Order: sequence, then C-alpha cells, then structure tokens
Amino acid sequence: MSLTQKISTYWQNNPILRRISRNFGYLFSSNMLAAGLGMLQGIFSARLLGVPGLGLLGTITIFVTVINKLTSFRMGELVIKYVGEFHEKKDSQRAAALFKAAALTELVASVLAFGLTWLLAPLGARYFAKDTSLTNWFVLYGVIILANLIAESSTGLLQFFDRFRRMAGLNILQSLVTLALTILAWWQKTGLQGVLLAYLVGKAISAVGLTIAALIEASRRWGKSWWKTPLSLLKEQASQLVKFAISTNLSSSLSLISRDSGILWVSYFSTPTQAGYYKLAMSLANYIQMPVAPMPQATYPELSRAVARRKWDDFRTVIRQGTWIAGGYATLVAIFLVLLGKALIQILYTPAFLPTYPGLVIMLVGIVVGSAWYWSRSALLSFGLADYATWVNLLVTVLSVAGMVSLLPRYGFLGSAVVYTAGALLGNSIVVLKSRKELRRQQELFPSEREGVPE
Repeated sequence: MSLTQKISTYWQNNPILRRISRNFGYLFSSNMLAAGLGMLQGIFSARLLGVPGLGLLGTITIFVTVINKLTSFRMGELVIKYVGEFHEKKDSQRAAALFKAAALTELVASVLAFGLTWLLAPLGARYFAKDTSLTNWFVLYGVIILANLIAESSTGLLQFFDRFRRMAGLNILQSLVTLALTILAWWQKTGLQGVLLAYLVGKAISAVGLTIAALIEASRRWGKSWWKTPLSLLKEQASQLVKFAISTNLSSSLSLISRDSGILWVSYFSTPTQAGYYKLAMSLANYIQMPVAPMPQATYPELSRAVARRKWDDFRTVIRQGTWIAGGYATLVAIFLVLLGKALIQILYTPAFLPTYPGLVIMLVGIVVGSAWYWSRSALLSFGLADYATWVNLLVTVLSVAGMVSLLPRYGFLGSAVVYTAGALLGNSIVVLKSRKELRRQQELFPSEREGVPE
C-alpha cells in the first residue's frame, strides 16, 4: 500500500485516535481563537494599565484563584475516573450518585472558598498588592467562585461524555465577551476596575454555561430525577473516593504553592512592576499552553478507559502520539518566541515591558517539557495513583519554595523563572518514569487477551 493508504487504513481502524482527534479539534480550534482574542485583550490591558497595573491585575486574579483551588477537590478528575468506571459496568445509578456527591462536595467547597476570600482580602491587598485600598476589588473578583459552584464536576461529566463541542463554544463566548469589555474599559479609560470586571463577567458566563450543560447531560443520561439517587449507593466505595479526592486536593494545593501562584511570590518579595513582567511572560507562554491545555482533557478519559479495559497498547499509543504532537508544537512556538519575542514585546506591549524577555526565555524550557509530557499526571490518575502525584508535588513544592525565598528578593522575576523551569523539569521527569514503570507492572499482572482498540 502507498503511504496515503496506510495512513487512511490506520485512521479507519483506530477509533480512539479519531475520538481524541475530534475532541481535541474542538478544544484546539476554540483555544486558538481564544488565544488570538486573548492576545488582543492582553495588549489593550497592558497599554491601559502599564507594567505595575498589569501586575496588580494578575495579583488579584491569581489570589482569588489560589484560594478557590485550595478548597477544591479536583472533582472533574474524580468524575471522569469513577463515573467512567460505573458507566463501563452499566451501573447508571452509581454513576448518577457519584456525580451528585461530587457536585455537592464542590458546592460546599466553593462557598467556603468565597468566605475565605472575603476574610483574607485585606491581607492580600496589604501584602501582595501593597495597596489596602484595593481590598474591595479582591472581594468583588471573588464572586467568580460563586459562579463556579459546581463547574469542575460539570466539566468532568462533559469531558467523559465527549461534549467537547459545547465546552469549546463556551470558551469562545467567554473570550469574546472579555475582549469586548476590555476594549470598552480601554476606550473609557476605566483603569484596573474596568479590566477586572471584564475578566469577571467573561469567566462567569463560561462557568454558568458549563454547569447548565452538565445538568442537561445528566438528565439525558440518567433521567430527570437523577439528583434523587441516594448517596448510600456509594457506601462500598466511600473510602476509596475520599482518598482519591483528598489526594487530588493536596496535589493541586501543592501545585498552587510551587507553580501556579508564582505571581504572588513575586508580588510579595518584590514589586508590582516585577509582577507585571511575570504576568506578561505567562501571557506569552499561553501561546504554547492554550492549544496544549485541552489535550489532558481529551486524553484522560481515553487513558481511564484503556486502564479499565486493560488495553495497554491503546494506553501506550495515546501517550506516544500525544508526546510527539504536543512536544513538536511547543518546540516550534518556543523557537518563534526566542527569535522574535523581544520585537513582539516592544511593538505590541511598549518598550516598558522589554525586561520580560530574559525571564520568558528561561521559562520556555520548563513550558516545553511540561507540554510534551502533558499526559504524565493523567496517566498516574488513571492508574489510581493520585497519592504518588501528591508526594512528587510535595518534593517539588519544598524545593521550589526554598528557591523562591532564596532568589526572589535579589533577582525578582528572573528568580521566579528559574524556579519555575527547575520545578517543571524535576516533577515531570519523576512522574513520567513512574507512569512507565506502572504501565509495565500492570501489563505483567493483567495481560490483555487481545490488544486492540474497542469500538
């Protein structure tokens, strides 16, 4: 056969690849469009706020996000894994009960997170923003937590049932609304308040939309009375579910400390200007991360299915193809940013942001590695090894905190860039090695009777 015929035959005989490609295609196209809209939004925000103002914007939004995630149990991951298991066993009652339990847990956690935001806002304004007059803006942006009451559980359900098209549509709608309101803020010269409200409204629309779509999907799958399913059906799995939820929460919390809250560390140890450089660097890095970000969402359900069905060839194929696609894309974009990043910053964001460039180059190393191995954590979760991921995150967190305390007071944003890349290299390497080892162990314990891809 010709190469074209071989590719066509492989495509026709590989439904998992077709399904991942379709789902990824929805999210990739929406994220690419969102990236373009986000770039315009970032330019208007940067030109309106300047370097210090952009740093304050990032400080407020990340402060609220960190508090929200600290109380989060990553219910989306739990829903994908265990609704998936019950669905494969045709146990719709337990699947409905699991989604109900996840949603209720997330709702309570969200209310708690908003309360903590309200209480801690004065401290955030004083120690991170260095301006106590911004306290009310910390609280106002915290309203986004209430909009996300059960957004994680909803996202997990939509992912498992392949409703990626709806998620993509909501992502685009959010970006359009945020951009329109940001341009309005720039036109009216409303400053930080206007841009912050633009972020808030856009994200709230997306969160509420995801919740409504998931509730509709649950009713379609399990009937309109699914929410009446007794939680007692999960009694046998209770300890397992609690362990998984706590492990993912701890893992997420540790990631917040070592990686996701980088701008808060810069704000605390340095100045809003240094935080502005960090904010812009992460925005530029999003041109790599945004297209890759949907891949764990599209891949994790397939990895979970492969483990549940003991289809190890399918598992290996998914991670191998994902590494080549994500790693290749990330490398190309990183090269582009290294070569043209300085000119891009000077022309689009003004010369005041040029000190961002050296730190961006340092961060790109860690971002490329993390993008290529985007599946590493999903692989561990599909094997039920959430606790191992937590221990790895603990190690990375301890080392990262030590690095930030040592480097940030002297080097500011550049120190945070070094810590970011070192943590990404260490954490991803350990998790990938463990995933491969566990795959070999599982294959020895539970060899497939027939390797292949189920329709």
